[in-house]
Amino acid sequence: MILALNRLVDLVDEHLTEELDVGGLARELGTTEYHLRRMFSSLAGMPLSEYVRRRRMTVAAADVVRGEDDLLGIAVRHGYGSTEAFGRAFRAVHGAGPGEVRRDGGPLRTQPQLRFRLTVEGNIPMDTRIVDRPAFRLVGHAARVPLIHQGVNPHIQQHITALPQEAHVRLKALGDTEPGGLLQVCDDLDPDSTEGSELTYLHGVAVRGGTPAPDDLDAIEVPAGRWAVFHTAGPHPEALQTTWAATATDWFPANPWRLRPGPSIVAVLDCADDFSTATCELWLPVEPA
Repeated sequence: MILALNRLVDLVDEHLTEELDVGGLARELGTTEYHLRRMFSSLAGMPLSEYVRRRRMTVAAADVVRGEDDLLGIAVRHGYGSTEAFGRAFRAVHGAGPGEVRRDGGPLRTQPQLRFRLTVEGNIPMDTRIVDRPAFRLVGHAARVPLIHQGVNPHIQQHITALPQEAHVRLKALGDTEPGGLLQVCDDLDPDSTEGSELTYLHGVAVRGGTPAPDDLDAIEVPAGRWAVFHTAGPHPEALQTTWAATATDWFPANPWRLRPGPSIVAVLDCADDFSTATCELWLPVEPA
């Protein structure tokens, strides 16, 4: 995976002014675009699309400062059809328009070329199991919410607290298969995991495939496949988010599995009354790498 990510970084610089064929590179390297994008965003701390934009504007800034070409020529060379579109992208990265930077020499915010390296970490064992599951359904109450990487997501919290107590009791009675208990489900995630992008959050339970869902509940169909299940315990949601991050930095690089499209599921096994601590299972859909 480290080799694949570094090849991707090289490809970005080789084709800065062109459309990036991430899918083609993934196939060439024996992986999938979905897994490659998810690992990039997890390890780089930014979506691939954002890295491409920053690198493109870093190189464009050098052309702007040199002043050898007019701004329209620079815009076209870097893949923009107008100086207006180029100016918006330039300002979003550097905090100033190309005309201002040409006049004043700055400000400039440089995005160096990334380089991924393997570091020896993993001194804390990860409690993991691989589960082969037949098709099942997730039923419950769904909402579209923005992705937030750290801390409590207030939109999800608001969605859950708006449900009456009897709704939770009813859901618990409906669940009849693994993952057990009340579940926190994230589906339709942006492959780049861009913070602020929308996802479907479902507060619900798992039922056997083919089990009808009540008309007033939402349902997500989950096909048969394998799952990596990570056990986590401690302060909530910090312990869970730390484990989630470690799947990218420690577990996937060291194991012959890759992410496949599908929902990520958190099963809360036990928690304090105020939810300050919790014991959870994180279910991620995987396939052999």
